[in-house]
Amino acid sequence: MTGVPWAVVLAGGDGDRVSAITRDADGDVVPKQYWCGGGRPPMVRWALARARGIAPGGQVLVVVKEAHLRYCQRHLADVPRENILAQPENRGTAAGVLRALVEIQSRGDTATPVVLLPSDHYVDEERPLHDALVVAVRAASHGDPPVVLLGVSPSAPESGYGWILPDAPGVVARVLRFVEKPPASRVSGMIRDGALINSFILAARAHALLTLIGRAFPDIPRAFQRLAGAPEDGAAARRLYEGLPFMDLSRDVLQRASRFLSVVRVPPCGWSDLGTPERLLQYLGRAPHGPSLTPAPFGVAAA
Repeated sequence: MTGVPWAVVLAGGDGDRVSAITRDADGDVVPKQYWCGGGRPPMVRWALARARGIAPGGQVLVVVKEAHLRYCQRHLADVPRENILAQPENRGTAAGVLRALVEIQSRGDTATPVVLLPSDHYVDEERPLHDALVVAVRAASHGDPPVVLLGVSPSAPESGYGWILPDAPGVVARVLRFVEKPPASRVSGMIRDGALINSFILAARAHALLTLIGRAFPDIPRAFQRLAGAPEDGAAARRLYEGLPFMDLSRDVLQRASRFLSVVRVPPCGWSDLGTPERLLQYLGRAPHGPSLTPAPFGVAAA
């Protein structure tokens, strides 16, 4: 049996695709994860509530961009400062995940499952998502395969998402392959074959995910580890990030390592990635008060 899971909220993006919408009263662009559209709580609070439903508060990390720290002071005031991990630049999701994994490792924990939660997801019904996360954490604890994705059962054909094809029906299955943003003409057939929307929510043991990232980007994990082992040095961090390529966890790491992945099927729950203007406007039209921010009760046992 492994220990209590960690949860990582990924909030380091710039939200450029929806910046025409996410503006404050003065007309200034606000990164979407901190935007309070129509008086709603910002998206980062939704992800934080999900994280606190799966891990204790002291084991919830939030990865942000240094330029956004002024938003963190307002919207993440209840997160311990040492759990807000600021990056000098946004170098993609894999860099943000590396930053969090190395921090967890530096606190003496690599075997415990880690849950990754993007900060721009809307969900109508949180309970099915939470329950699927619990299943994913337990599956990741057994470690075969070591990385467990959440695949959302579609309620309608959606051509703008990435898709996961499981190798079998059922709640948990191995990942057969990925299909990235297929044309609309293919989606209905894929759904009949059991395809799931790739939510980019996952659970994995820290050391296993570090290994997969190292396969795709040799030497970069070690560079992060060296930085974590040295006295805090902002200039060294900036030099490291300036030399990094843009590192996308899904495209560059996971999609090249499907034999190490399984997927948990999430029942239809009104899930949506609010990464495009169309989806964000659709959310604003259908959810005048935003989602419930009451987290599910924490208590995941990694059996």
